[in-house]
Amino acid sequence: MNTPAHLLIGAAVMGRKSTRPVVWAAIAGALLPDLSLYLLAGSALYIFGIAPQVVFDELYFSHNWQTIFAIDNSFLIWGGLFAVALWRGAPWAIALTGAALLHLCFDFPLHHDDGRAHFWPLTGWVFESPLSYWDRDHGAMWLAPVEAVAASLAAITLWQRRFGWGLLVLITLLLLAEIWIVRQWLFFFTGS
Repeated sequence: MNTPAHLLIGAAVMGRKSTRPVVWAAIAGALLPDLSLYLLAGSALYIFGIAPQVVFDELYFSHNWQTIFAIDNSFLIWGGLFAVALWRGAPWAIALTGAALLHLCFDFPLHHDDGRAHFWPLTGWVFESPLSYWDRDHGAMWLAPVEAVAASLAAITLWQRRFGWGLLVLITLLLLAEIWIVRQWLFFFTGS
């Protein structure tokens, strides 16, 4: 699933009936499982000038990068943190960790050959789903529109909650980004 969709859905689900700080925590939690990818790829591409083909065909699948992705995409780590948040009764922590777990729940079945080791540190096993949110050879032509609709419904839900102008602008930008990304996957990106 695309990151903007994760943020919108995470905020809508984990930020319901809550305050702005809880919604912001849900947005942060929905971002955290993807943050390392943005930092690693962004640094490689824009600071070190490494070619995109090397970044996404080699570095992405390297042991070092996959280890980092395993840590921040672990059901066990996020589940443990979610349990602590529930035990402590901290709404912002519940929203943050719950949105991260929701992110993993959507990613697990939607990565064909680029998944993560979601059960680290117990195992490095990676589920190779028959589906992919971005690869047209594995269902993206019908999954991407479903994702865009879900993100749109989440945005509408968040707009109706009237959390203020700051969140309204962010939600609008995230929805526009999601629609643009889905458009790219469907019409310009050829897949594997």
